[in-house]
Amino acid sequence: MIAPKYAVTLCVMLLVGCGSLPYLQKTSSANPAVRVNGVHGALSVRESKAVLAKLENGGPETNIFSRHLAQVEEISGPLVMGNKVSLLVDGPITYKSMYAAIQGAKNNINMETYSFEDDEVGRRFAAALIEKQKKGVQVTLIYDSVGSADTQEEFFKLLVSNGVNVLAYNPLNPLTPEKKWEVGRDHRKLLVVDGQIAFVGGVNISSVYSSGSFRSKPRTKDTQPWRDTHLRIEGPVVSDFQKLFLETWEKQKGEPLVSKSFFPKISNAGNEMVRAIGSSPDEPYSAIYVTLLSAINSAETHAYVTNAYFVPDPRLLAALKGAARRNVDVRLLLPDRTDSDLVFYASRFYYDELLSAGVKIYERENALLHAKTALIDGVWSTIGSSNLDSLSLEYNQEINAVILGQKFGTQMKAMFDKDIGSSRLVTLEKWRQRSIATRLKELGARLLARWI
Repeated sequence: MIAPKYAVTLCVMLLVGCGSLPYLQKTSSANPAVRVNGVHGALSVRESKAVLAKLENGGPETNIFSRHLAQVEEISGPLVMGNKVSLLVDGPITYKSMYAAIQGAKNNINMETYSFEDDEVGRRFAAALIEKQKKGVQVTLIYDSVGSADTQEEFFKLLVSNGVNVLAYNPLNPLTPEKKWEVGRDHRKLLVVDGQIAFVGGVNISSVYSSGSFRSKPRTKDTQPWRDTHLRIEGPVVSDFQKLFLETWEKQKGEPLVSKSFFPKISNAGNEMVRAIGSSPDEPYSAIYVTLLSAINSAETHAYVTNAYFVPDPRLLAALKGAARRNVDVRLLLPDRTDSDLVFYASRFYYDELLSAGVKIYERENALLHAKTALIDGVWSTIGSSNLDSLSLEYNQEINAVILGQKFGTQMKAMFDKDIGSSRLVTLEKWRQRSIATRLKELGARLLARWI
């Protein structure tokens, strides 16, 4: 979330820049054949159908492919086959995998993160990046000025003095030379190594992620674990994540980068079909959000959504309630407390409406939930940086991966069930017994929710 001392500044920025919610472009009613990309480019229609049929085979009875895929392809581009996707739960596992990839880099490392803190974890990563730069690996870093506001400039200057390319996204100082200052922040968490391995999800570079969230000991005020989810991806789709990084670097007017095999030849690494989706505040609508709405509206068996900052707009509310009313098992996994009281109470304002429609709500206990994931019908999964609030939809640059297939969906289901085991079910009867003071807090937070 936002550093407290910059909260007022950001609110002013958002008041100046606020407008209507992002435009949701309607997809065509036609149902064109879904095209799939492989190592050597687009597959034929027949090959694409064969790949999709193989994915669908053995899964639950669902029209998720026929009803949803063509629409999403129109929004966010082709599917890419031949990838290996590894699910990373919580900070320790994520950092271990990222650190190993950095140590093994041979040509280039491109990192984009919302928060890069000057703490034990941040200093360890900075040292690893400097070491690789000294060994001839081109290292490039984009960090967000708001998310990293508490990190002193000297921390990043040390990286620059050792040859690392460093760029602040939308510097807090609007007078920074040769920079076009805009409202918005870079909320993405992306690492691409040698153009062959990509990491994407919700984990920032910060010591708050240093402990795992699944443990027997209860949390204390000083040892509260953060619960988050990240991905390690190998295969052809990594090129799409690389493109998104380089587009941001160019848009933010970073110094021209010397190409060092940013787009190497990549062989098939696995059987996962993946789509890389980026969103930006200068686009007419959030492709990630539209894709999620499409998936929920296409759901036939279940829709499981985990989100750290959940302040839904009318379209998302309608999609969730509509799915529940057509007997889809809709479950929301939300935090039982967060690092923002405003978001916490604004989120709870919608509980009564959702519970009344049949949506099940669980609150994750014994950890601060920061994950942003969804699983639809056991075959459509997404993990990334996108929250479900107006700040994420309108003002943030975000990045998600969508993974299609039952095998990965089974892993997502197991992870979701494990979280549910550490959660409390919210019932409508109990919910309506909350105090008047709590209801007033929810109403007040809801009125301010547009500027969260």
